[in-house]
Amino acid sequence: MPVLTFDEFERVALPTLLDYAAIPCLSPSFDESWAENGELNRAANLLADWVSKTLPSAVVQIHQLDGRTPLLTATIGATAPVDGTVVLYGHLDKQPPLGDWSTGLDPFVPVRRGDRVYARGIVDDGYATFSAALAVATLESNGVGHPRIVILIEASEESGSEDLEAYLDHLRDELGDVRLMICLDSGALSYDRLWVTTSLRGLVNTEVRVTVLERGLHSGSASGVVPSSFRVLRQLLDRVEDSATGEVRLAEVQALIPEAVRTAAESIASEFGDLLADEMPTVDGVRLMGSSAADRIVRQTWYPALSIIGLGGAPDPSIAGNVVRPFTTAVLSMRLPPTIDPHEAYAAIERTLTTNPPEGAQISLRGTNTAQGWVAPALEPWLATALNSASIDVFGREVGYTGEGGSIPFLASLGRRYPDVQFVATGALGPHSNAHGIDEMLDLPTAVRITNVVSSLLEAYVQRGSNE
Repeated sequence: MPVLTFDEFERVALPTLLDYAAIPCLSPSFDESWAENGELNRAANLLADWVSKTLPSAVVQIHQLDGRTPLLTATIGATAPVDGTVVLYGHLDKQPPLGDWSTGLDPFVPVRRGDRVYARGIVDDGYATFSAALAVATLESNGVGHPRIVILIEASEESGSEDLEAYLDHLRDELGDVRLMICLDSGALSYDRLWVTTSLRGLVNTEVRVTVLERGLHSGSASGVVPSSFRVLRQLLDRVEDSATGEVRLAEVQALIPEAVRTAAESIASEFGDLLADEMPTVDGVRLMGSSAADRIVRQTWYPALSIIGLGGAPDPSIAGNVVRPFTTAVLSMRLPPTIDPHEAYAAIERTLTTNPPEGAQISLRGTNTAQGWVAPALEPWLATALNSASIDVFGREVGYTGEGGSIPFLASLGRRYPDVQFVATGALGPHSNAHGIDEMLDLPTAVRITNVVSSLLEAYVQRGSNE
């Protein structure tokens, strides 16, 4: 198997990857003026130029449908007599900084410390374009045949891939007969082996606003008379989640958890211990949810869970006055079991929050985004063997399988369109990579190993095709 070395990655990819990391190309959900600001297009052009230079055999295009974020494709014709297209997926849009980063770090000023680089979007999912293109380039430079390949890099993933369906329609002929999809936007429980994702949770994000007044009033006049919008919000949230235990109360978002999921969690916990507890930067004294290490793994991947990810309507504490506020807004993020329909889940949430509101307050929901969960189809024998061989060859350990707590809408979208396609969801988002949080980090050796895994899988695809 041809191998990309760490030195080659540093020389060929790292300078441009650092340039990309400095671009504040926020996803549309976090930059309403993304089109005018031009950062998503700047990132797309940077990546397109690099792919064109690094992989001369590719036909590189930036697609721009009216009113939609750009999408980058690089199409490489087959160099071996094998049918079908392999899609290599990533995204270039980013989350916002989410607060102050640690001393010496900045979300858009990449900093290298040893073999790790800190910057927003560098692991989620900036490295993916580089790994995908270099995986193909490594095969070609060593004269190893590969199938037809389409590298697809979207720019709305962090906003729920809101533009993706339109592009999948637009690119139907370009994608062609998709047989294998390798997604480089997933995670790893450790850096010592290849981890393949078996499931992803779905998501409902919505903004709920509780309004009780047309304008704020002095608390000396209104408190005790006008119901607090925050108190009403607390009562509404208790309809959705038990505030004492954190358990979601809605029957519509509960799913039957496969016994194989629990068995796999027990196996992982037996080998690694309480790895989720080790990953969480909790303050002293905080007790984690879940009865055991294995239970926490299942909770992270198959349980519904509610998070309040934004609050509005209240002034900063430094300027807070004695005022009964007219409204309180909360942004709800509901993670869903992989098999739950997010639209049905949203309908249940909306119905629960708006029916018979406490104190007759006005309740409104807006800004809703949904993402379908995903369960990986069974692997064909050749692919299961190829994944294990690649993990042993590249990492020195057998492949690991686990669910992920996040969402990748692209997998569900492509799965609906290509029900017979084989999927590999993997990535470099390992321990302390801090995707979406402060101090996001890419472990460079892992990025190189993932690149070599992709090369190995492309080679195995050809060998599989030759044996049919």
